[in-house]
Amino acid sequence: MTRRPESERSDWTDLDLLTREEAAGRLQAEIADIEPRLGDADPAERELLETRLRALREAVDELAAS
Repeated sequence: MTRRPESERSDWTDLDLLTREEAAGRLQAEIADIEPRLGDADPAERELLETRLRALREAVDELAAS
């Protein structure tokens, strides 16, 4: 039995694709995990967390708009 090289395998074969709802749910869960950490963060970490939160919220908004 021979397997196709990784470069020739289809992503559809693995059936590991998310629906938009599942992806939005995961993003919202990550947002919920990060938000409480803002209060205890030092300024440098807080800046990184805020940047991450903005990106996550934008991704959720894009999923909701499509």
